[in-house]
Amino acid sequence: MKNIFYSVFVGLFLLVGCQSESRKIVPEVPLVAAPAKIVAPKKVAADAATILSKKEVPILCYHNIRDFSDSASGNVKVYTVKPPAFAEQMKTLADAGYQTILPEQLYNYLVFDGPLPAKPIMITFDDTREEQFSIGAAEMKKYGFKGVFFIMTVSINRPGYMSKEQIKSLSDEGHVVGAHTWDHHMVTKYTGDDWNTQLVKPKAKLEEIIGKPVTDFAYPFGLWNTAAIPEIKKSDYKMAYILSTKRDPVDPLHTIRRIIVSGTWSIEGTMKAINSSFNKAE
Repeated sequence: MKNIFYSVFVGLFLLVGCQSESRKIVPEVPLVAAPAKIVAPKKVAADAATILSKKEVPILCYHNIRDFSDSASGNVKVYTVKPPAFAEQMKTLADAGYQTILPEQLYNYLVFDGPLPAKPIMITFDDTREEQFSIGAAEMKKYGFKGVFFIMTVSINRPGYMSKEQIKSLSDEGHVVGAHTWDHHMVTKYTGDDWNTQLVKPKAKLEEIIGKPVTDFAYPFGLWNTAAIPEIKKSDYKMAYILSTKRDPVDPLHTIRRIIVSGTWSIEGTMKAINSSFNKAE
């Protein structure tokens, strides 16, 4: 009998214990919602007509920065700016409130409506001349200006031309290095392997020197044709630069206009050319 009572007592104890255990309140763990993934809206690239309708950014093109005599040929005078004149031009641009931009900013403005300074300008140099480094870049540095240097690779390390080290230094200091073919032959005459020799190999060589992508190309003599543009695109150039002729209505990014700064211009003439040459309707 005693065993029976003992068994009943133990059973009741366990039953009460189980019920008490089941009534324990377990604190709820709040669910933390995962942060919503924000997807940036995809940028829509402007079409050719929109790009052509945008106000052009003035782009200057320099070749030689050195002295010349009054008896020099007309061609020399057009393609050569004396060092004091170049210095005056840079100071005048800075005093007038111009700020230099580089190709990536120009591309974003044209294609994605990116912002520009109030008075943007691009300063470019063709042909790899050494004085573009020793005089041009040095003078620009006084005003915080950056430029674009279009290099023809056949001339690298030759007397009177820039060295690999100078080209790398320009890139390291924030200037842009672009391609200007291997040996300055006109794009309009290329056939067969010329495209590889003049577009692909120079790009690869410059990228090896500076350790950065080369995305900009300047046509020798500013001469171009529609047959060249697909080859330039195929070679991974985002933009290509002509001189003051009309842009291509289908590919305006590969026919960006520039003007040659002539050694015969006064400072007033230079500023007038900047203001008038880039406000033309297409």
